[in-house]
Amino acid sequence: MSLLNKTLEKIEPLNEQMMTVSKERVDFLLKPVGSLGVLEEIAVQISGITGEMYPEIRKKAVLVFAGDHGVFEEGVSAAPQEVTGLMANMTIAGKSGVGALSKQAGADVFVCDVGMLGEVDPKSGILMKKIRKGTANMRKGPAMSYEEAILALETGIDVAERAIRNGYNMLGTGEVGICNTTPSAAIFAVLGDVDPGELTGAGANLSEEKMVNKAQVIRDAIALNKPDKKDAIDVLAKVGGLEIGAMAGVMLAGAAHKIPVVIDGFISTASAAIAIALNPDVKGYLICSHASAEKGAAFGSEFIGAKPFLNMGMRLGEGSGAAIAFNIIECALSMNREMATYGDVGLGVV
Repeated sequence: MSLLNKTLEKIEPLNEQMMTVSKERVDFLLKPVGSLGVLEEIAVQISGITGEMYPEIRKKAVLVFAGDHGVFEEGVSAAPQEVTGLMANMTIAGKSGVGALSKQAGADVFVCDVGMLGEVDPKSGILMKKIRKGTANMRKGPAMSYEEAILALETGIDVAERAIRNGYNMLGTGEVGICNTTPSAAIFAVLGDVDPGELTGAGANLSEEKMVNKAQVIRDAIALNKPDKKDAIDVLAKVGGLEIGAMAGVMLAGAAHKIPVVIDGFISTASAAIAIALNPDVKGYLICSHASAEKGAAFGSEFIGAKPFLNMGMRLGEGSGAAIAFNIIECALSMNREMATYGDVGLGVV
């Protein structure tokens, strides 16, 4: 049995019994019921994920996947393609946005090359898992083969399982890949039956004129490749990206091992859509960090049924929102673990 199939078979629904018990305790904490809002929801969800009343986060990591895109040649990005490799190296050095924010959160960052055009310096610390040198131009044919899409998913599973074996029990997903908002919009256009124009945003500061072109490129790619919306792997292969597939693999692995996975913005949400399509129970293991300012992000979050709890006008990607959210999640667990209950002080619930 393949790694992908074994992982999918291991995924179970959240522990509803533990969530019920956890909710009862959270409601009985020394505060008005519901007064700590999202913190209460997070505490109950993580109890359901882990099966523990007082889960503790021992080690946190953001897993960042890097890949390039053949559709770049269609003029869908304002930034040069070389920026992918540059940002991968800046991230591993701790000098990118996610690097700085993860340091503050006490989280480690791992970078994995699944599909960059350039070669990686073996001494850089970047994990070398290159599947191919960039996807093909999806306006001219499938972005990758079906087998490569599966390999992208399995690479994400493998990297996540390596982290889990090393004691990381909360993971965030991140990416670097110039023009990867294009395949992300394409994925949602297919899965959500929506015109790409409603999803296509500025990415790395694309002009209005080029956004119109970007939407048309996606329409053309979908019309040519005819991805099957009932087969998430086919969608990933025809209009997706290698780093998008790898992040979806991390989400599958997290669910299979009962580890919470914090997703970032628009591109991570596209990965989540693929993962949930492969096994709907994955949804319960995902924590959606922030409402990205990217145009299609609100649609994407609604499509997967996620409720981002931060709204900060961010659209950087890289896993930056996940790194910030780690702090909020640990506050939720501290609330549950450290607060007294009404019973502790001899009172009833208020």
